[in-house]
Amino acid sequence: MKKYIVSVALLCAAASLVSGRPNPNQGAAAAASVQAPEPVKNPVSTVLRTLLPQRQKNILAAIDAMPADKFSYKPTPDQMSFAHLVIHIAESNNGSCARLADVAPPKVAELKATDSKDTLLAAVRASFDFCTASLANLDDSKFGDTVDFGRFQGPRVTAAFYLTGGWSDHYGAAAMYLRLNGILPPTAQPKK
Repeated sequence: MKKYIVSVALLCAAASLVSGRPNPNQGAAAAASVQAPEPVKNPVSTVLRTLLPQRQKNILAAIDAMPADKFSYKPTPDQMSFAHLVIHIAESNNGSCARLADVAPPKVAELKATDSKDTLLAAVRASFDFCTASLANLDDSKFGDTVDFGRFQGPRVTAAFYLTGGWSDHYGAAAMYLRLNGILPPTAQPKK
């Protein structure tokens, strides 16, 4: 019974450390030393900047993993080729980050599905560099402004949802194309 009580007490203490809540058995001094975290200034912008490096790493690694001779691969005749997916990623990054930061999109050469792997990979890398630069000083103050998205108008913050959703969708599509070609996607690789 004593072991059980000690185990429960240790679990409660560990849970209070993880949760950030003071353990009522620690006393008033210990409870007063635990403070609630400060609110995050510009939470949407902060989250975007936090997500970007990992999404960039995964998407670039997925594109790099596809052999150059497979960039014309389509899972079905109705789906886009891998090269077209890569072009879409670059265009999506440039458009969404420009709308978010209220800046002009970069002037880039028109990409074609017949462009080399190196050219297409460089375009996506440049689009992530543009996002990094344009999101660096972004704050949430203009997110309520109305923006023209082509097919509709809506608040600027919509671009943040498009961007983050796009990163997930684009990586998922690239991972599927890789797997259909017998290649394990970067995030599925065993840890070294």
